[in-house]
Amino acid sequence: MAFSLILASASEIRAQLLRNAGVGIDIQPARIDEETIRASLKADGASPRDLADALAEFKARKISEKNPGRLVLGCDQIAELGGEVLSKPQTEEDAKAQLAKMSGQTHRLLSAAVLYQDGKAIWRHVGVVRLRMRELSQDYIDNYVPRNWNSIRHSVGAYKLEEEGVRLFAKVDGDYFNVLGLPLSELLSYLILRGDLEI
Repeated sequence: MAFSLILASASEIRAQLLRNAGVGIDIQPARIDEETIRASLKADGASPRDLADALAEFKARKISEKNPGRLVLGCDQIAELGGEVLSKPQTEEDAKAQLAKMSGQTHRLLSAAVLYQDGKAIWRHVGVVRLRMRELSQDYIDNYVPRNWNSIRHSVGAYKLEEEGVRLFAKVDGDYFNVLGLPLSELLSYLILRGDLEI
């Protein structure tokens, strides 16, 4: 039987990246109260990196408990600007405010992935990318957001680098897969090492 894992995420781009790499997946999005978990972890002084890792683990654990023996992948991505965690924009005005704040600045994207099996974490990785945003005019922001809203409202930082959002950046340091929300190279290396995938 061909190898497959359970992706505890509704992210279409993560699913596509895994399928493109020849990894069989079943999709079972984990329903967790992210805002409550975030607030609790932040109150305990968790770093943005720890926050991304913990949210990915919560998702993997929840689905793993329902699927004995199966390998479950939980993921989360966080944008961090000067120590502040940026969430997915709730409204167009929220997206405009985030972009104005990031304009001309460097922020980090932290893409966490955790593999669970039988209720235990067996692998984890947090990929980090540094992105320097160009100085954006308010007119551009005011036009960019409504033009791209249906897509960017699902993205931390209110942009997608694989779409028009690439114009926003002067420099990107890091693995492109991490920008898309999945430390794919590291995950594949682990699955190959385990013997789940052939190379």
